[in-house]
Amino acid sequence: MTKLAIVYQSGYGHTAKVAEHVAKGARGVTGVTVDLIKADDLQNAEEGPWDTLAAADGIIFGSPTYMGASSSAFRKFAEASSKVWMNGGWRDKIAAGFTNSGSLAGDKLNTLQEMMVLAGQHGMIWANYGAFPGYNTSKSDFGAAWNRAGHMIGLGTQSLTDLPADQTPDKADLSTSEDFGQRVSEIAKRWVAGKA
Repeated sequence: MTKLAIVYQSGYGHTAKVAEHVAKGARGVTGVTVDLIKADDLQNAEEGPWDTLAAADGIIFGSPTYMGASSSAFRKFAEASSKVWMNGGWRDKIAAGFTNSGSLAGDKLNTLQEMMVLAGQHGMIWANYGAFPGYNTSKSDFGAAWNRAGHMIGLGTQSLTDLPADQTPDKADLSTSEDFGQRVSEIAKRWVAGKA
């Protein structure tokens, strides 16, 4: 059995919705289990479900992009993980990341790069998204396109700022989220099988 954990922070519920769809896609791969964990429950090294992360074969990080970077609560989790870092606890685990913001671009790349650096600090193996951009020709349908902002190193989704989480992100972004979760799950499963 391959174990994945998704550690995410969500200020208004939109990123939580993305996390749920990433988990749905990941769980669609036979032989994979997924634990959803709020970064708010991992704000210091002494409390929270750190053991779940220790047992995971891969960790997917998720945060909204606020003012061009990950949320302060996600950063606090990242900093609290330094105790794990000191013992090499996440070394050679699969890692991936996703972010959500109110605009199509919104400097989400910076947040994804923060997550890559966090994974690199821990000696983790980064799994990119790898999907082709879905909105880059005159024949593309914006409302149905997957990966329409063309994020390659991770998943980037958009939530319209005047709508609640039960209405946004839209169907295309949620389908993209499931595809991303499936890809990371398949990579982790192959990685675990190769180590056996």
